[in-house]
Amino acid sequence: MTKQQKFVEPEQFSFKDDGVFPNSVLPLLLYRQVLATEPGDGASVLEQRLAENDWCNSWRDGVYPFTHYHSTTHEVLGIYCGSATLRIGGEHGKDVEVHAGDLVVIPAGVAHQNIGAGEDFAVVGAYPDGRDWDLLRGRPGERPTADRTIAALPIPDNDPIYGAEGPLRRIWKA
Repeated sequence: MTKQQKFVEPEQFSFKDDGVFPNSVLPLLLYRQVLATEPGDGASVLEQRLAENDWCNSWRDGVYPFTHYHSTTHEVLGIYCGSATLRIGGEHGKDVEVHAGDLVVIPAGVAHQNIGAGEDFAVVGAYPDGRDWDLLRGRPGERPTADRTIAALPIPDNDPIYGAEGPLRRIWKA
């Protein structure tokens, strides 16, 4: 990216601990229409772009239809096909429409789920430094261990789409 090119400034959504889901002091970032969605293998192009910025351990699928969060890593979801409504922040959070070309960076601890999607909805998910992810559902006994794990996570070195100079590190105050 050259200095003349501008970053797509992400929308920011913050969610407080609701007693069930820890959520995060870091805002969830939603980059609208930041990804190319031309015909072809958009998933491979996206996987390569994320890997160039050290967001690895990628997978292709949808988003779970049940509320969940991760304590061992932050997560990026790049929507390369279709659209969906995601509920973020838990039962009293926010419903957000996402479409092909959007990218969502979910801080560790932030609850998320798919509450409605078209049949063609598909994402690439990945993690900073290729971290391994866990799957927590807000069940008794997950916390306070999950809270300590989340608190110990570093801020990623790179924005998943723009690299070291991207908005993530500025917004997350790395």
